[in-house]
Amino acid sequence: MAQWNQLQQLETRYLEQLYHLYSDSFPMELRQFLAPWIESQDWAYAANKESHATLVFHNLLGEIDQQYSRFLQENNVLYQHNLRRIKQHLQSKYLEKPMDIARIVARCLWEEQRLLQTATSATQDGQAAHPTGTVVTEKQQILEHNLQDIRKRVQDMEQKMKMLENLQDDFDFNYKTLKSQGELSQDLNGNSQAAATRQKMAQLEQMLSALDQLRRQIVTEMGGLLTAMDYVQKNLTDEELADWKRRQQIACIGGPPNICLDRLETWITSLAESQLQIRQQIKKLEELQQKVSYKGDPIIQHRPALEEKIVDLFRNLMKSAFVVERQPCMPMHPDRPLVIKTGVQFTNKVRLLVKFPELNYQLKIKVCIDKESGDVAAIRGSRKFNILGTNTKVMNMEESNNGSLSAEFKHLASLIVTEELHLITFETEVYHQGLKIDLETHSLPVVVISNICQMPNAWASILWYNMLTNHPKNVNFFTKPPVGTWDQVAEVLSWQFSSTTKRGLTIEQLTTLAEKLLGPCVNYSGCQITWAKFCKENMAGKGFSFWVWLDNIIDLVKKYILALWNEGYIMGFISKERERAILSPKPPGTFLLRFSESSKEGGITFTWVEKDISGKTQIQSVEPYTKQQLNSMSFADIIMGYKIMDATNILVSPLVYLYPDIPKEEAFGKYCRPEAAPEAEMGGDSTSTIQPYLKTKFICVTPCPSVFMDLPDSELLGNGFPGTNSGNTSDLFPMSPRTLDSLMHNEAEATPGHMGESTYTHTHTYLYISRALPSHPNTYLSLQPRVRPFERT
Repeated sequence: MAQWNQLQQLETRYLEQLYHLYSDSFPMELRQFLAPWIESQDWAYAANKESHATLVFHNLLGEIDQQYSRFLQENNVLYQHNLRRIKQHLQSKYLEKPMDIARIVARCLWEEQRLLQTATSATQDGQAAHPTGTVVTEKQQILEHNLQDIRKRVQDMEQKMKMLENLQDDFDFNYKTLKSQGELSQDLNGNSQAAATRQKMAQLEQMLSALDQLRRQIVTEMGGLLTAMDYVQKNLTDEELADWKRRQQIACIGGPPNICLDRLETWITSLAESQLQIRQQIKKLEELQQKVSYKGDPIIQHRPALEEKIVDLFRNLMKSAFVVERQPCMPMHPDRPLVIKTGVQFTNKVRLLVKFPELNYQLKIKVCIDKESGDVAAIRGSRKFNILGTNTKVMNMEESNNGSLSAEFKHLASLIVTEELHLITFETEVYHQGLKIDLETHSLPVVVISNICQMPNAWASILWYNMLTNHPKNVNFFTKPPVGTWDQVAEVLSWQFSSTTKRGLTIEQLTTLAEKLLGPCVNYSGCQITWAKFCKENMAGKGFSFWVWLDNIIDLVKKYILALWNEGYIMGFISKERERAILSPKPPGTFLLRFSESSKEGGITFTWVEKDISGKTQIQSVEPYTKQQLNSMSFADIIMGYKIMDATNILVSPLVYLYPDIPKEEAFGKYCRPEAAPEAEMGGDSTSTIQPYLKTKFICVTPCPSVFMDLPDSELLGNGFPGTNSGNTSDLFPMSPRTLDSLMHNEAEATPGHMGESTYTHTHTYLYISRALPSHPNTYLSLQPRVRPFERT
């Protein structure tokens, strides 16, 4: 079944998360219209290859045109209009930047897959039984029971109010009848009254007594009902809603995305409806009291307090129900909310969890930044800035995916400093049943940057703040940032991987990171880590901080080696001692993949086992590959094609089994890009007399250190190799054709039957090899044939 069709069958809580994936940058309508075609494209490859991104983008526009033609035939005017608008938006925004839309689509598709996996796991664990989504805890069952009890008591009160009104009407009628007959004007002691009159008066007094008794019963029960409402409301706002806000805060820094609001909205709306019913009943008491009153009337005595109590409850509930459903986030960086860049659009969404249709189109939301900045922030030099664009919007149900009252804002901001925290505040006024209620809510603190290079440090600030505090307005947090424990930091670090990939960090990987931060220790649990240690101070022996190093590795994983990480093929974080311990017992050719500890920009290397001439085990590592090199060649291709040049000038692969014992071809073969088909097979003119260019092959080669490390520079240069003083891999020298022919001839004789390699033996090529250092540098072999090939043998 197609991925999009599977998503449509998910429960409400998962659909709610699905809705949040899409925005104007990549509309959900387009996902729906072109679902099969979108899922058939390699968006991840397009996101890293501009030429392919351009091709896919133009194909996308073509698919939109075809879909538009279908709607034209169906005379579907609305869809035609929407599709035309979407195409115009895509052309204006991504025509010059096709890789941007490729990244967005790739991200959405990946998030969809993760959502499906989460839903499948929950179903298998028996957690999908509740109609509104997540499993109902015992505490929540009690809360629902209390809400049902309140609704029942409100309905019972409604019946008693009708009884009271009927009893009062009867009393009022009898009273006015006696009064109209003049009998009440006589002596109430009955001295001059007839027996019949005295009997009527006695009945009237009994009715008044019953009326008084029922009034007292009602005001007493109303007081108890308001107390019950107060208790349930505190559970909702102080516990359930507070828990949701904390879960949202955790989700912002990569934690579990359990942040659906539907159930909370149902509960809060139910309580608000009951409160409004009680308020109407209290008003009814006032009307009844104005018609009939007497000495010691309980309505006169207790109604004002009841009215004040119910109004306070309803006001507070409405104020608590006004929340930020989606925190500020830039569309191009959905995995790093709460960091916004000057001049770049960001979005966020507010929602009122009281679902009254009569409020639709009435609530105008105003937004501002740093409304309550205070003197302390000013002393720190925190700068003020304004929202550009729409700062007022009507909250309505049409923009919500589930009929809730919501409003989504899109803003442009202006200013910065990675440890400055700012609040975005939303305000509105509710007029309902004669009440005016001022509502206000605010976002979690955001960091505003002016350049995307500030993103890593800004995100570190967001992590540290949301990891260590529940305080929603502490914008001066970084004047004296608190310390965190390793247990807290470890969980957050693992989230940085699990929230954007399919794998978090293992205990062994986390232990390696703990050692990087804290040094050797028997037990890291409870060890304290300062903000400076995490983000600002350089690591021992390095010119960069722990977070800068780790953040670049996270970026490396997401952009270049995501599939290999998801498969679990990358051990990643492992100490050199542990690496040697697990590789030494393994047969030659066993290798593992780990991240570089010395590369600030993020690098990955492989380490393998080999035997020297005497049979002694040696552990070798190649110079780390960085993002710049992985832009040109996938890591899987590098591993599959990697060679070393042995003492007899033969190119051999030292990589055979991925640790512990997975054949290299089985692990990485499916991730290698297949070679392009010959021109004739692709429909080229086979009768043409013009010979096609020979294909080139790009592989990585390391000269065997034992061959070159003892040779002087003059001899290396004389044979076409660069000197050992060469500064980088771009400092290249050509090998002469005669030397190359000799080298390749030896290889062909040593490895007969390898037609792919012997083909190169019979072409004029240049072999470029970078400097050879004893530390096993990363070097390149680039076979570049001339236009005219020799005849093959």
